[in-house]
Amino acid sequence: MEINWIAVGWIIDMTLNGFVWLIIAALSLLLIDMTDTWTRKAIKWMGEVDEWIRIFIEKSFEWIQEKNLKIISSIILLIIFGILAQLGIIPKLIT
Repeated sequence: MEINWIAVGWIIDMTLNGFVWLIIAALSLLLIDMTDTWTRKAIKWMGEVDEWIRIFIEKSFEWIQEKNLKIISSIILLIIFGILAQLGIIPKLIT
């Protein structure tokens, strides 16, 4: 009886490919789970930072109006809005 080496090679190849794809899938699921956790933490942190920025800006406006400072208020607002524009937060505040 002669062995069909093509069929044997095909079976070995399919088995090894199956194991390799199983390992790749397991590692991918672990990586996706970790990055999903990181993404949730980052979004939660971004929400907290957004609240801090809103509170800071609100208190800054109140302080400027309370002290009736025009030149200093212009400089402070220019700095604050410049920073917010660079960080891309102004579109979030508008919407």
